[in-house]
Amino acid sequence: MKPLFFYHPLYSSLPLGPKHRFPINKYKDLFSKLCGTGLDLSICQDPPPATLEQLQLCHDQQYVEAFIRGELSEKAIRKMGFPWTELLVERTLQSIGASIASAEAALKHGIALHLSGGYHHAYREFGSGFCIFNDLAIAAAHCIKAQKAERVLIFDLDVHQGDGTAQICQNHPDIITCSVHCQQNFPAIKQHSDLDFPLERGCKDQEYLETVQQALQMSIRLYQPDLVLYNAGADIYQGDELGYFDISLEGVYQRDSYVINTCQELGLPLACALGGGYQRDIKQLIQVHWQLIRASLPSMSTL
Repeated sequence: MKPLFFYHPLYSSLPLGPKHRFPINKYKDLFSKLCGTGLDLSICQDPPPATLEQLQLCHDQQYVEAFIRGELSEKAIRKMGFPWTELLVERTLQSIGASIASAEAALKHGIALHLSGGYHHAYREFGSGFCIFNDLAIAAAHCIKAQKAERVLIFDLDVHQGDGTAQICQNHPDIITCSVHCQQNFPAIKQHSDLDFPLERGCKDQEYLETVQQALQMSIRLYQPDLVLYNAGADIYQGDELGYFDISLEGVYQRDSYVINTCQELGLPLACALGGGYQRDIKQLIQVHWQLIRASLPSMSTL
């Protein structure tokens, strides 16, 4: 089963400057590497941007309007992590829209990969940690409202807890949240997901992969979702500067393969988002994100 890929050139278009902590160029570099494989791929580069109505499925109307109009306070902008510009608004709406489209594509075709997304630190009333609106929560709420799914699992394997996702989805009983994360990492104050699996700093491959398997099996067994939205954070990798885990590149690949294979074996639609990754070495960061793409296409196993 071949995935449909979602991407937009806006993802790497923000002029953040060389000292900004967010590796904004990773999206275009990853897309270039994907296109360079020469494989016959299905790629959508023009998904519709998210609407204000869709954003407000999970976010406070006042916050949504303040961001769109450029009326956020300086404190709110600092917490968000990006300087506000009209280009940021356009990029944000485009990326959220692509996550919604990838969820719909997964329901139709079985699997979709969004080469961005995973904005799990965005709360209902504010943005945080480079996350403005919570794309996976919005995509889940949209699919449920449109009666395309009855229960959605957000399976979050970013190294940081999906605190914003947990907070938002407390008011959405049909969206199930599961987070496997580093206990000693950001955010300092954790929220309560439906299922949380905190692991200690320095966690290695075997313990991590066993926990991921337990978490996914438990989530599916207990909640019987009919759609899985997967946040495939690259920041679990041992070389990530904000990660604190000791997971090898092969461990990342095994993790992504397990999630994809499990969902396919069970006939569960799966939409994947890139999630976090904060190495300054962009080439190495691309290699970590690349494991998700390798895992999604058997023909890429040696690329």
